[in-house]
Amino acid sequence: MTWLLRGVRVLGGDAADILISGDRIVDVGSRLDAVGAQVLDGDGLVALPGLVDLHTHLREPGREDAETVDSGTRAAALGGFTAVHAMANTEPVADTAGVVEQVWRLGREAGHCDVHPVGAVTVGLAGERLAELGAMADSAARVRVFSDDGNCVSDAQLMRRALEYVKAFDGVIAQHAQEPRLTASAQMNEGVESARLGLAGWPAVAEEAIIARDVLLAGHVGSRLHVCHVSTAGSVEILRWAKSKGWRVTAEVTPHHLLLTDECAATYDPVFKVNPPLRTGEDVEAVRAALADGTIDCVATDHAPHALEDKETEWAAARPGMLGLETALSVVVATMVEPGRLTWGQLADRMSMTPALIAGVADQGRPLAPGAPATLTLVDSGAHWTVDPSQQASRSRNTPFAGRRLPARVTATFLRGRPTVLDGKIA
Repeated sequence: MTWLLRGVRVLGGDAADILISGDRIVDVGSRLDAVGAQVLDGDGLVALPGLVDLHTHLREPGREDAETVDSGTRAAALGGFTAVHAMANTEPVADTAGVVEQVWRLGREAGHCDVHPVGAVTVGLAGERLAELGAMADSAARVRVFSDDGNCVSDAQLMRRALEYVKAFDGVIAQHAQEPRLTASAQMNEGVESARLGLAGWPAVAEEAIIARDVLLAGHVGSRLHVCHVSTAGSVEILRWAKSKGWRVTAEVTPHHLLLTDECAATYDPVFKVNPPLRTGEDVEAVRAALADGTIDCVATDHAPHALEDKETEWAAARPGMLGLETALSVVVATMVEPGRLTWGQLADRMSMTPALIAGVADQGRPLAPGAPATLTLVDSGAHWTVDPSQQASRSRNTPFAGRRLPARVTATFLRGRPTVLDGKIA
């Protein structure tokens, strides 16, 4: 199939045409033509490399009532994502070559975007002994990112061994930074709001202590550490210091931590319960600044769908987590692009190029140039839309942005020359 994308703005620049033949971009320029090509009139749409998410919960196998690989990747494509990394906290846990290959094959069968399984660091996420890291790396899924996300690898010796093990094949350990002894029974950020609401607090130091320990371990071992969902100003300072040492440390921030604060908990609506918790306005400002200056390397959704009964209950009983795939781009535009903190090119770096580099995904996050894979998303930067949970592709409805008006809307997504979304709908 040949496609001519006419009048699009590559990375928000001047209007140009993109000619796609098969799975490659063959030309980028003005007034291009191709006999028999399918023409998409871009009319000023912003063209970005396909977005890459390092942190997605697809729930399959085991919790198909909340999400499946098919429904989750539909949501991803509608949000402009062409690759997602499926976290290991499934049932059974993705701690063997067999389970990660199952997830990988389900992604290939669905076909909406690439699915890269994240392998568990420890067996059953129990934090007691290392999982089959080498076997998962050598499997058909070619796992390169390992995480016990949802749980912290709290044992320092085990974390050191994991960092040493993955160094052999340039893997990366993605840490959920939460000291469990400091967060027992925690319900929200520890501070003024938790005291006022009478909810047990999750102190910032519980995140910062693990990050401080782990950047030191990564520096000692010379291996790669990625810090999941950074949420505090103190964490930013530790990461900035670690990077000044030249250590191989990267970090992500979620869209919800860029926009929402712990004041949202005042309604006791469990849709705002998440781990790590929503923090203070000062923390939000710190992570925005860190994403702008590169201290935080990328945005990751932490898309965490939950069945109705797990969220529509009292706060203490509700499971933490929020949907994110279909709203991520719009939230980043609202918090970073519209205020002038990131350009469209820098957004592409934080949401496509850098996450692809961290995860070692060779054919994603590539510049939109002749010879590159035709993997891209087109965004109507002037559009505004109101989030309606009932219209989202996910099987779950736990979005914290319900009823919120957001800027920018994905209109088309191409995966290696094949449209997965056209006119804002699954192709």
